[in-house]
Amino acid sequence: MAAAEHDGLLGPDSVAWRVLDHPAALIGGLRALIVQSLHPLAMAGVAQHSDYRRRPLERLRRTAYYVGATAMGDNATALAAAQRVKRVHERVRGIDPVTGRSYSADDPETQVWIHTVEWHSFLVAYDVFARRLPVEEQDRYMAEGVRIATLLGTPEEMFPASTAEAREYFERVQSQLCVSADAREAIGFVVNPPLTRDLLPYWAAIRVLGQAALATVPRELRRLAGIDRPRAVDFAAVTAVRPLVAASTRPPLRDLYGYALGRDVRDVHKRGRQVRRRLAA
Repeated sequence: MAAAEHDGLLGPDSVAWRVLDHPAALIGGLRALIVQSLHPLAMAGVAQHSDYRRRPLERLRRTAYYVGATAMGDNATALAAAQRVKRVHERVRGIDPVTGRSYSADDPETQVWIHTVEWHSFLVAYDVFARRLPVEEQDRYMAEGVRIATLLGTPEEMFPASTAEAREYFERVQSQLCVSADAREAIGFVVNPPLTRDLLPYWAAIRVLGQAALATVPRELRRLAGIDRPRAVDFAAVTAVRPLVAASTRPPLRDLYGYALGRDVRDVHKRGRQVRRRLAA
C-alpha cells in the first residue's frame, strides 16, 4: 500500500528525499544559481529568456516545484512537471554574446551542467548546514539524481553518477567557464539582492542565505567571478545561518522556505513524510 502511494522515480528510503526536504536546500539552490551563471551558454539562456529580475520569487517557486515534483512526487506528477519544462525549453534559443555560439535549453551538455551543479549544490548545502553524509550515501544521492535528470531527454550516461564522477566533470568543464556582465548581475542578485517591493518581505533572509551560499562556492570559481573574500567572512556567514536552519520553524527562514515551496510542493513533501513514517512504523 505504501509503495503505491509513492509510486515515483525515487522513494522514501532515498537519500534525495532527506536532502531535498531539509531547509538547507534553499541555500543549495542559491549556490547553484551562482555557479550555473559561470557557464556562458547557460547564462545566455537565462539572461535572454528568464524573468528572474522582474519576478525572482516566482522563479524560485517554479524551480522548487520542479525539484520537489520530480524527486518526491508520483510518476504522473513528475512526468507532468517535466513536460511543462520541455515546452518552455522549446522557446529558449539564441546566440550567446560572449562566445558567439548558438545555445539551446535542449542542448544535452547544457542540461548536464544545469542538473549537475544544482543537484550537487543541494548535497553541499546539506553537508554544511545539516550533516555530512558518508561517501556511499553521497554516491547513492548522485546516482538518484540521474533518474531525475533524464526526464528532459538527455541520456543517463552523460550525467555524473557519483561524487568522484562529479569532481571529474567539474574539472573537465572548468576551462569553459567565464564571468560575463550577465553573470555578474545574476550573482549580484543572489548575494546582494535589490530591495524591491517583490523581495522586501524576504530581503533580509535572502541576503543572509545568499552570503552563506557564497561561502560554499569553490574558491577558484569565486576568483574567476571576482567575488572571493577572506575565510573569516565565509566562517561568519555560515555561522550566522546555522541556527536559522536548525530552527527553521521560525522566521525569517520559515517564511522564505514556505513561500519557495508553495502549497503544491508542501503537499508533495508532506505526503513524503507521511509515507516515511508509515514505513518506519
